[in-house]
Amino acid sequence: MDYIRLPSTLIILLLVFSSDTTWPSCLAVTSAQELLKGFSATPVSSVSSFQPILSDQFGNFSLGFLRLNRNQLALAVIHVASSEPLWSANPIHLASWSQSTRLFFNGSLVISDPETDLLWSTATHDGDRVVLLNTSNLQVQKNGDSGSVIWQSFDFPTNTIVQDQNFTASMALVSLNGLYSMRMGADFMGLYATYTGGSDELYWKRTPLEAKAEIVEGDGPIYARISSDGYLGMYQTSTKPLDVQKFKNFQRPNPLFLMVRTEPDGNLKGYCWDGSTWVLNYQAIDDICELPNPCGSYGLCTPGASECSCLDNRTSYSSPGGCMKEGYGDLCGSGIAEDSYWVLRRRGVEPAHKELMRYEMANSLEKCEGMCEDDCRCWGALYYNATGYCYVVEHPIQTMVGTGVESKVGYFKVRKDARGQRKRVGMVVGIVLGVVVVAAVIGAVSYERRRRRGGGKGMGEEEDRVTSGPYKNLESASFRSIEMSNSH
Repeated sequence: MDYIRLPSTLIILLLVFSSDTTWPSCLAVTSAQELLKGFSATPVSSVSSFQPILSDQFGNFSLGFLRLNRNQLALAVIHVASSEPLWSANPIHLASWSQSTRLFFNGSLVISDPETDLLWSTATHDGDRVVLLNTSNLQVQKNGDSGSVIWQSFDFPTNTIVQDQNFTASMALVSLNGLYSMRMGADFMGLYATYTGGSDELYWKRTPLEAKAEIVEGDGPIYARISSDGYLGMYQTSTKPLDVQKFKNFQRPNPLFLMVRTEPDGNLKGYCWDGSTWVLNYQAIDDICELPNPCGSYGLCTPGASECSCLDNRTSYSSPGGCMKEGYGDLCGSGIAEDSYWVLRRRGVEPAHKELMRYEMANSLEKCEGMCEDDCRCWGALYYNATGYCYVVEHPIQTMVGTGVESKVGYFKVRKDARGQRKRVGMVVGIVLGVVVVAAVIGAVSYERRRRRGGGKGMGEEEDRVTSGPYKNLESASFRSIEMSNSH
């Protein structure tokens, strides 16, 4: 049986692993630099954050068990100095943090969990070693003159790519919440939103044509790559970029580390490690209103001010609840009967990314609305009479952008249960008011009885007791917060 080939600190490592030490999240610990067949490891119960297993030769990156949600485990590569995860083997299907979970290498690197048996594997079978390069790339290698690579983490990114890592059309950078992703098209880089039911919509697009570059047919597909010179480039060959998205440190000496990440809000952001912290270095979308859903379902974002309100101006905005219960699926299950939804109209609004949306030509607002009304897959339509464009929304309504142009009109379907939710809020508010009124009446009657008996406190003190509280402050911020917290 082969064993792990450990560095000269074997005795120190064995002492550390055999103790009940809790690893600090950013401690640079000397660990194995190569895993061979026969390797096996399980989580240590006392570790609170990260248990290192394998490191690169300089100790900048580490592969290990990352503890999440107190009792779950992801196999991850982290940037040691910041404890920032750069890659994860199982970001969706987490293992349990228990000694029954096992990582082993038998030619494939495998995570097994008693509940799922085989949770994740490199599926390489004939690998001879696992190494972590000083680029953060985890590799399974096979013996040979050149140590051939048969699997590498750079080919399977999660939500992050790092400098000098190629990002191709076969890959996707998926945000941790699973709602947004970056992908390469035939001649562009795009950001996509994923909606209930699995449909995707492009909401940001970057093409090399913006830099007056030309894609040469037959030269292969385009790919993206972060250059240490400080830019995110698109390439078709390895020599000259077709397009450059400049970072703040563009063409400045940068001996440190760069990465780009798809964030949970749908933005694509670049970061630079300055030796002590990650500094925001680039973002694809600068205006918050241009993000896919900054104000939530049926929300309205005001450009410039970056303020959130609601399409239905009878509803108060409450972060993070938004304006209204989010729709789901489509309206086809219950048909398009009038009792399955109600219609909300709002002037002066448009989608943030209308130039990337499908549209139909319509010679009137009524015709545009009719297209959506007759289609149970349609959740909304936005009409601009200056162009005759009718933009059709085939997913639950997200945030719209306020334009102030009254000729831009939105037509939105809202499920009756979402409306009922708002009605229930009104009912709750009515009950609160009723309770307050009853309390006031009881207090007044009690006061009158006590006054007639000649006892009790003075009028001023009694009135203060009766009229203080919610009834006296119906328009106060505290009362409105009660209303908003129950309205979504």
